Amino acid sequence: MAEGPKISERVGKISKSAIHEMTRLSKDVDDVAFLSWAKPTSDTPDHIKNGAISAISEGLVGGYSENAGLPELREEIVKKLKRDNHVDAEISQIMVTVGAIEGLAAAVLAVVDPGDEVILPSPTYSTHVRQVVIASGKPVFVPTNEEKGFALDIEGIKNAITARTKAILFCSPNNPTGTVWSEDQLREVARIALEHNLMVITDEAYEYFTYDGHEHFSIASIPEMRRNVISCYTFTKTYAMTGWRIGYLHADEEIIPQINKAHIPLAICAPVVSQYAALAALKGPQDCVARFREHYLSARNVMCERLDRLSSIFTYEKPSGSYLMFPKILLEEGKDSITFCKMLLKEGGVSTTPGIAFGPTGQGHLRMSFCVPEEEINKAFDKMEVYFR
Repeated sequence: MAEGPKISERVGKISKSAIHEMTRLSKDVDDVAFLSWAKPTSDTPDHIKNGAISAISEGLVGGYSENAGLPELREEIVKKLKRDNHVDAEISQIMVTVGAIEGLAAAVLAVVDPGDEVILPSPTYSTHVRQVVIASGKPVFVPTNEEKGFALDIEGIKNAITARTKAILFCSPNNPTGTVWSEDQLREVARIALEHNLMVITDEAYEYFTYDGHEHFSIASIPEMRRNVISCYTFTKTYAMTGWRIGYLHADEEIIPQINKAHIPLAICAPVVSQYAALAALKGPQDCVARFREHYLSARNVMCERLDRLSSIFTYEKPSGSYLMFPKILLEEGKDSITFCKMLLKEGGVSTTPGIAFGPTGQGHLRMSFCVPEEEINKAFDKMEVYFR
């Protein structure tokens, strides 16, 4: 018998994406209420689309840009970082990427050698785990404290460090829990990184979406961290531009050329038409971001109210940021989150994401997205109330 295809061990051992698998399965179910993708349903604001249209009309988008991105876009990013993140940056410290995802992948590849360990507070975004594995690194999960709103376990992070530890990788506001880690907690992470000379790689995709007095803090704003942090951001969440695939990262000018070595074979450069759209986003009115935030806050509150009516099925920590939440399943069958979510989809008509996709401490949970119209949330919970009854 002929042998099968020669697939690399590092890719072969990666499981299917639970997020995309639930999307695939949803196509076989009629009238699905869709809460499984962290994908804004709002359209991209007109001034951003018009910026792209103008660039197309002027013949500016047919060729490559510099690998690091359009200089004028990077200049606007420098202004944004200083204004909103309190990060003093130079254009030489900015790289425009294909969403935050490609920037994170290039950053991990630039930092991690085979066998290196990367600490991930868990639950964590599933793609971060895959990025470490593809770099032939070892993900090391440090559970967060769910009873304290998924707070960081600082002592747990310290105890997880070994001679092979290379980096700490996290997302704040967090995907999937919606937790916004405080400045005090992140300063503790910075102290640990500096003490052990570790890199910190951040995913700050949901930076503008925080609630109830919580504020986003960028660890790169700590001057001492200048050479120990790679911060990844995105336009896709901020401006409802997921399909445009455009983001950027900030790192020390000595690190950027090394990340660029990984960026070029992954992407060459970010889509130029999307770079012009991002330029229009930064230079145009910002009230759209406030509108998105108000919508997500209202939608979060609706989801919490509906979860409260299913208190015998779920318990949850109210998210302080992002547009995601991570309820714990109280039913016995919820211990296997994949089976639970597939049954909820097949028999209840509601698509969610199994918690196990976000690390071992995600088992027994599911992720729900509230970046959808409130009617979709109510439709989903109407279906769940019937299903669980």
